[in-house]
Amino acid sequence: MAKVVVYSSDWCPYCMRAKALLGSKGVAFEEIKVDGKPQLRAEMASKAGRTSVPQIWIGDRHVGGCDDLFALERAGKLDPLLGA
Repeated sequence: MAKVVVYSSDWCPYCMRAKALLGSKGVAFEEIKVDGKPQLRAEMASKAGRTSVPQIWIGDRHVGGCDDLFALERAGKLDPLLGA
């Protein structure tokens, strides 16, 4: 299974939805919380080109945020990506 990394914030409903989707699939993921940590948020923004959370990587691929993750799920592309 591919390594999954989620940059998130404690109070972000989109983060909660994305993590719930991954959890419902039994996917273990590394969560990096950016609350009160400007250096981590800057690292995330540099890597993702976005400043909003969540930002999600599956393996080496940046899949984007919550809406992007759910779009992959709806298209039937998330499970193959997770299994890579």
